[in-house]
Amino acid sequence: MKEKLLQYIWQHQYFSQKGLKTTNGEQVQILNQGWLNTDAGPDFFNAKIRIGNTLWAGNVEVHLRSSDWQRHGHQGDDAYRNVILHVVGENDALVERNGEELPCLILPVSATINSKYENLVGSGEWLACRDDFCKVDPMLIKLWMHRLMVERLQNRTNDILHLLKETNDDWNEVFYCLLAKNFGFRVNALPFELLSRSLPLSVLEHHSGNLFQTEALFFGQSGLLSKVENGDEYSMTLKKEYDFLSKKYQLHPIAEYLWKFLRLRPVNFPTIRIAQLSSLISRSHGLFSRIIETVEFDKMKLFFQTQASAYWNNHYSFNTCSLYRIKNLGNEALENIIINTVVPVIFVYGEHSNQQELKDRSLEMLEHLHPENNRRIRDWKEAGIKAENAFETQALLELRKEYCEKRNCLNCQIGNKILANV
Repeated sequence: MKEKLLQYIWQHQYFSQKGLKTTNGEQVQILNQGWLNTDAGPDFFNAKIRIGNTLWAGNVEVHLRSSDWQRHGHQGDDAYRNVILHVVGENDALVERNGEELPCLILPVSATINSKYENLVGSGEWLACRDDFCKVDPMLIKLWMHRLMVERLQNRTNDILHLLKETNDDWNEVFYCLLAKNFGFRVNALPFELLSRSLPLSVLEHHSGNLFQTEALFFGQSGLLSKVENGDEYSMTLKKEYDFLSKKYQLHPIAEYLWKFLRLRPVNFPTIRIAQLSSLISRSHGLFSRIIETVEFDKMKLFFQTQASAYWNNHYSFNTCSLYRIKNLGNEALENIIINTVVPVIFVYGEHSNQQELKDRSLEMLEHLHPENNRRIRDWKEAGIKAENAFETQALLELRKEYCEKRNCLNCQIGNKILANV
């Protein structure tokens, strides 16, 4: 038995209330079990309970054993002076409150619900409720998915607001930093983030429309030009241009060794991604404002269609020729950037500026995007849960991260329903 299971059973009243009595034999009638408190203090606030002939209003504390009252130090804590009922799984000690014995109720727990819960939290499967998931009402799952998606975006809020503070409330700079980070995807996210921090958007905007100078700034700051010696005309000219611009703006490149090429497909090499980002930034002055102002999703999506400059048509790295191939940003990569950059920034901007329509638009965007295809989403598919769009894949990622892997079944609407049906 776990204490949080007792809290869950009390919160949802998953027990028979016929013949309830305190350990002293007084009848108990629960008029209101109270509101769950997720902060410090008693577990439930503002309960209304009739004990014997007296109607009490106050708080309820739940423990696995009554001796936990002393063990947790509640006897000397004024926050617990208004506790009217001590709900326990086992009564192994007398507890006094304000000089009188605190009424104690041993909660009648169904052996079935306890067994079901133990099976869930003790399962070796990453999806503990695999056999029961698809038996849950689809409408409940749909509503839970929507809430999960909002939770996922709200979890991004603090990081974005922290970055906003660092950039002196410059949303354009915030968007640029997050965009650059996500061009690195999972493997090179850190060096791309460091690259954007070392190369302010204000510097890039001085060269808006000049792709070569933008490339020189990005590649120079990346440190990838540091080892270019006696290279081809493009790389040497690029290095010369960067040497001039770095002195002008007093720039210092990040370490070249941070970039990862190993086990990446050549089209995902950081050189190609930097070239694509350079092309996008050089022609996208005021990109964040344009995104906020654009309602049509298809039009907004066009902003991110980009390809590397002509040099990279037959190169994946400096000074080494390859077969000709135009290096467009693929649709899967483009949608990944929208999911992880555009959607969360618009959501947080809408919340920060109190514009509900922007928050709603960010969620609607996900419904227009294809479902993501990664290992975790494939795991869901193998378990029989197929996502129809990016909204659902993002919700499933949040469900697995915050509930399934943490065995947080009691706070999951699906786990809640499964336990309620035992």
